Amino acid sequence: MKNITRLVSVLLLFILNTYAFADTPKIISLEGKLKSLIPANEPGCSVGVFEKGNAIIKKGYGLANAELNIAMSDNNVHRMASVSKQFVAMAVRLLADQGKIELKNDISIYVSDLPDYGAKVSINSIIGHTAGMGDYDLISTYGYPKDFIAEEGALNLKAVSGHPFRVGNEDYLSVSEFHDVVKTLPLVIKPDTEWRYSNMGYIVLAILVEEVSGLTLREYTDKYIFKPLDMNNTFFADNAVELIKNRAYGYAKDESGNYINDMTNLFVVGDGGLHTNISDMQKWNAQFDAPKLGKNPKVFIQEFMLPNSSLPVSPEIGADILYANGQFISKDENGKLVSHSGGWLGANIMYRRYPDNQFMNLVMCSNTSIDVKNIADTIDKWYFSE
Repeated sequence: MKNITRLVSVLLLFILNTYAFADTPKIISLEGKLKSLIPANEPGCSVGVFEKGNAIIKKGYGLANAELNIAMSDNNVHRMASVSKQFVAMAVRLLADQGKIELKNDISIYVSDLPDYGAKVSINSIIGHTAGMGDYDLISTYGYPKDFIAEEGALNLKAVSGHPFRVGNEDYLSVSEFHDVVKTLPLVIKPDTEWRYSNMGYIVLAILVEEVSGLTLREYTDKYIFKPLDMNNTFFADNAVELIKNRAYGYAKDESGNYINDMTNLFVVGDGGLHTNISDMQKWNAQFDAPKLGKNPKVFIQEFMLPNSSLPVSPEIGADILYANGQFISKDENGKLVSHSGGWLGANIMYRRYPDNQFMNLVMCSNTSIDVKNIADTIDKWYFSE
């Protein structure tokens, strides 16, 4: 009898959770807003809106493949661009949790063939963007204004034809070749003096994972993050020619306003490269409320949420924003906000978490002409104000 009672209770809880966000007038109003912002007949977005783990919205809008007129769904796999960085940070911190590295140590202890930076560059500083490392302009100035002046020590790689190397589109380096290039780059400022966003730093972190663990970043994260969290549709795409099931194809508009294919051929991972879908991000989001990773998961996730330094992200505007392991930590009128955006060829992403409300707002667009911030702002306003 007790077993039957328990089973009934579980079923009732499941039913309540399933229908807690059924189509109410408020939900219908959000649907209308999203449909007005993401045209049904153009490349679109997968949107996930969750409260306490329950789906308010979990669906696709617009098209996943414009050539074949295939509708977007919540099951489509998207390139996450810089939202990938929190997963890289998690991998590095798991290496530390496993006793294989010390976050306070100089990166050169673990990664071979780095230049003499002339100062200590700690792993923690690289994670927090305070190591003084540069960005893609150290490799190539393609796409920058003609009067752009590159940092001292920039490589300014050239393609075979002689024009500036086009990173991510048309020109090509293998992963190992790209790693060799990144290992030669100088610092652009003295470490731990200011916050400065560095994609190159996160590629160095991917190299760190590879050289310390003996696994690629893809293999390591699959073994120690994605499989334990049952994220079966998530991986770092490090193979330019592999087939990706349920891929959302990337698009942009040309100067005439017509859509064109916008797919990268850069499959170096670390600064980006993560591919995932809404359901797996729901599982990732749950990890912050009910942690599973690390030797002591509760302590591990608490430390993961601590800023890497006290250096502010935007001191010039007085914004109280800090950076914690691939996440921007701030406060707005809705409370504590944990967020990161991502933009790359054919990818436009906004991921926001409000821990106090256990509220998740995720917009994954494969159309770079869509204003993803406006969509996320609309969802926040709907949830907190309407």
